[in-house]
Amino acid sequence: MRSRSANRSGIVIRRRVTPAGDIIVTLLTPQGKLKAIARGGVRGPLSSRLNLFHHVGVQIYQTPGNDLATVQQAVLEGALPTLAQPGRYAFAHLMAEFADALFQEGEFSEQAFELFAGALRGVAHQPDPEWVALVMSYKLLALAGFVPQTGRCARCGAPEPAHPDPLGGQLLCARCAALPAYPPEALDFLQGVVRRTVRESMAHPLSAEQRPALWRALERFVTAQVGSVHSWRQLVPTALSA
Repeated sequence: MRSRSANRSGIVIRRRVTPAGDIIVTLLTPQGKLKAIARGGVRGPLSSRLNLFHHVGVQIYQTPGNDLATVQQAVLEGALPTLAQPGRYAFAHLMAEFADALFQEGEFSEQAFELFAGALRGVAHQPDPEWVALVMSYKLLALAGFVPQTGRCARCGAPEPAHPDPLGGQLLCARCAALPAYPPEALDFLQGVVRRTVRESMAHPLSAEQRPALWRALERFVTAQVGSVHSWRQLVPTALSA
């Protein structure tokens, strides 16, 4: 059987160093998610290139029947140094784990790659990285096919729901709800974030007091529909308190 080599360009969304000194990375590329290993990588130049959030061009080598490709070369194509700042790193890490949970290996989605790359640039450069992460999380979710129901109550189907769903992260009507209704601005965001452009949503940020409820709704919806994303509780504790 013949082996095969390929060139890929992507963003490192997961990085793990093994006890043997190998680096296992997951890249989000326009051709889909790719998992590969750089054998002995921590002792060579690949260590600094295959860092989290780096945009790299890699040459991979894979034999038929082997699920894990081998990184032979890596060239740094882009980096966002400001993501190392404490106020930005948490949200960048959240976005990376979120993308890893939403998109599967082998799924071709150039749009997913471009949207995620734009999210990282926004977190790196915008003065309000939390709002960028919140808006782009909903956009990535919709692109992956997971759209919260906002037009009807998630339990009984009644129109114009306005209350939080504590289990599924969607919206409930007053009859089905146990929690107070969302403030008008937060409700408008939940109802419109998917259909609005990123520019439109970014132009109307909500106050810091209203954001924790939106993070909780997002976390509960993703947990119910996709699976657990641990970075919310580890890296954005203030957004999920209360």
